[in-house]
Amino acid sequence: MNLRVFLRIMVGEKLARTAFFCWYSMLLIFPSIEIQNNQCARQIRQAAGSPIAYPTDPVKMAVIWRGENARTLHVVDMDGVREGHILNAECICAMVQAVDIPIQVSGGLRTYEEIRDVLALGVYRVVIGTAATREPGLIERLVKEFGTRKIAIGIDSKNGKMWIEGGKVEADITPLEFAMVMKKVGVSRIVFSERNPQTNEHLLPIETLRELAMKTNARLTLWGGVNNYRDLVELQGCEKFGVDSVIIGKPLYENRFPCQALWRLNEQSLSDFGPTRRI
Repeated sequence: MNLRVFLRIMVGEKLARTAFFCWYSMLLIFPSIEIQNNQCARQIRQAAGSPIAYPTDPVKMAVIWRGENARTLHVVDMDGVREGHILNAECICAMVQAVDIPIQVSGGLRTYEEIRDVLALGVYRVVIGTAATREPGLIERLVKEFGTRKIAIGIDSKNGKMWIEGGKVEADITPLEFAMVMKKVGVSRIVFSERNPQTNEHLLPIETLRELAMKTNARLTLWGGVNNYRDLVELQGCEKFGVDSVIIGKPLYENRFPCQALWRLNEQSLSDFGPTRRI
């Protein structure tokens, strides 16, 4: 029995169609795990009537997302964002060792030594924001030493300007201007987010993404802004311009995607959350 037929039997035609898309979208989906004090800042919301209590241990959460067919993960050291240097390195190392997929890390990475040490943990890629605006030469050095696949630049946009220091300080440069500077020093991957200036919520900035991708010729990852499968379908239209991935946090933890109904159903019969125990 193929997967489409199985899904139709389990959840019906409409849900099967959207569930299939969630699993097999051409966009690479990064589930986001935010770490505070060596624990997850978010837990998966339980299905109605389910006795399952989801863990706050980031390592166990990484295993859960791997079991639900995640092909990569995005990990944010929230303590590092606040303090300006990485604080959960031991936990991140344990996550890298627990799953067989690439892990991307952001949060407080400001110096060459710290970035080097985080990459030495086995992390696939780091995302650098504040340090890149202050020291473009540092980014050039990192790209030359570790390669373009290991170094991505984070751009947090609001009101047409970049924001740094965890989104607290406005930088006097536009996202496009900064992206062009980064292109000149060899950057090929940009992780972009745009926020509503009133609510600070992430937006789905289709036109901005298209412009950035086309003018920089970089590969783009959207951070936030995708709240449901319809947003995912809309973003998919930007894949041809170079937007090839998206980081999703809260909507995944709140089970907003149709495929998650299957995951929650399956987990009710599991005694553990091991990565090989999924439908």
